[in-house]
Formats: sequence, C-alpha cells, structure tokens
Amino acid sequence: MTTHELGHVHHFIPASGDDGAVLLMLHGTGGDENDLVPLGRMLRPGAAILSPRGNVLEHGMPRFFRRLAEGIFDLEDLAKRTDDLGAFIEAAATKYGIDRDKLVAVGFSNGANVAASLMLRHPGTLQRAVLLSPMVPFEPETKPTLEGTRVFIGAGRNDPIAPPVQAERLAQLFRDGGADVATFFHGSGHTLTDDELAAAKKWISN
Repeated sequence: MTTHELGHVHHFIPASGDDGAVLLMLHGTGGDENDLVPLGRMLRPGAAILSPRGNVLEHGMPRFFRRLAEGIFDLEDLAKRTDDLGAFIEAAATKYGIDRDKLVAVGFSNGANVAASLMLRHPGTLQRAVLLSPMVPFEPETKPTLEGTRVFIGAGRNDPIAPPVQAERLAQLFRDGGADVATFFHGSGHTLTDDELAAAKKWISN
C-alpha cells in the first residue's frame, strides 16, 4: 500500500511472518519509498515494512533533511525534519498497529543520519537501528540516555562521503549514552557490501 497520509508518502507492507517484526526503511539521497524495500525483505524475511519518502528535494532528489554542502548539514532543518519523522512514526504505529518494541530502523546514508538524529534527540523513539554509511548528524549538548537501545553501524574504510571517523564518533556517542553498539567496517566506499549486509541480517535476528 502506498499513501500520502501521515506527513510522508510511504509504503506499508504487512508482515507475512508471525513474529510482529517491523522494519522502518530510510533511504539515502535520491531514493524513495521503493528504494530499500528489497533490502528489508532480505534482512528480515516476513517482517512488515514501513518505508517513507523524504520530504526535502535537493536538485530533484528526495532527502530527509537539507544540507548546506556535502557533509555540512542544515542543523535547523535537521531538527525540524527529525521531529517530523518522530511524529510520522507515532502516527504510523497507531494506524498500522505496530508494536514499537519490535520496530527496527534501517537507514542508508541520509536515512541513517536522520535515524541517528532521532535517536539522539528523542531517546526511546527508536530502540533498535541499523545505520549504514552514517555520519554524526549533530553533537548533542547533553548526553542522551540510551540504556536499552541497540545499534548496528556499518561503514566503509574508504568512504569519501561518510569517512570511517564519523562512524566511529557516532558509535562513541551512542555508547556514552549507554547503548549497546555493534560496528562493522568493510574495505569499500559509500556503498553496501554483501559481508556488511550479512552481518546486519545476523544482528537483526538476535
């Protein structure tokens, strides 16, 4: 089902399994609500999929928040769009009967960044997340309380867009808040690799 409701164009694909798992798929720059659906089906077969489209356009390419230049985020817009995504998740959980304890965010690049922003800005909104090729969205003024939160971070050692130091710093921010963090670094760039996705799939199933 594709709908324009709840503040984002999005797909909701009901589960074909019986464990209640739901994947929130958050695309990268230029993707849309269709982009990561196959990835979600691979990572957790049978899970329901909630896949929104970012509401910002950059040269016609959808994103979840604005940036001023490559690697330089519009922090005011990031804050607003992060809050908007949180409201979308709340509304979608009500509309589709999603068990929030079984919701896992899966984001790539821009999608990973907005998911990380939501977890740092509003701890508890997302308690499990797979962040692929992420950057630090912002540096929190106060340490977030993230006990009970689990995060998988996958990144490329040769990523020119989201350098590995960014993934390492993000992992430390989560750990400082009390989150359980797993990291996986591959030898490629700003892309997804088979070994990274195999590790993410194993992490999700635990």
